[in-house]
Amino acid sequence: MLARIDDALLDAGPRTPAVRERLCVATRTVRPLAELIRFVAAPDGQVVADLKRKLPGRGAWVTARRDVVALAARRGALMRALRGKVTVPADLPAVTERALERAVLDALAIARKAGQVVAGHARVKAALAAGPVVALIHAREAGADGIRKITAEARQRTGAAPLAVIGTFTSAELDLALARSNVIHAALLSGHASEAVLTRWHVLDRFRRGGGGERGSEESIPLDPGLGS
Repeated sequence: MLARIDDALLDAGPRTPAVRERLCVATRTVRPLAELIRFVAAPDGQVVADLKRKLPGRGAWVTARRDVVALAARRGALMRALRGKVTVPADLPAVTERALERAVLDALAIARKAGQVVAGHARVKAALAAGPVVALIHAREAGADGIRKITAEARQRTGAAPLAVIGTFTSAELDLALARSNVIHAALLSGHASEAVLTRWHVLDRFRRGGGGERGSEESIPLDPGLGS
């Protein structure tokens, strides 16, 4: 739906009465909050993404896609919406993507503390056999043979739902999030903390796909057609 910039569809700060949708200042369309990223001006005037939607000050909302964030920066939509002496970084889409990646890794660390992550081929295989896996994680350095073996094991899960597959992070990044060394393969187990990881991952994945996609975008492992029916 096309719309004019309307203060009621922007916001005057995190205490603005809750709404279910906002105006994207780049495309000038009204969208659900889940499809948007809030941007604010930091104290130094730099425009930053407010992923938790809690930072003070006037906020401007942009569709959560890399190409739309680039459009908002290029056409001055954020400067106009924030109505102040603000600076929009030339690399705002890349900065925003890194913030989204950090959000996923932070959620992964919380899931690890909650006991909802297992790492290592043997543990992933055991978890798949037990049934509580909701997503697989492969480091960028993971070999094709290792991925193939885990994929084959995942397809034997009779009656289970398809699994999300996350392959965007390096082994070093996974090491830090999971507090162990040389993480190549891991799995998310069912639970609220894992749901938070997947929610943040879906935002990151949509953000990237809007910009043309790249290695590490989300895939899913479907059930073997001959199983679970």
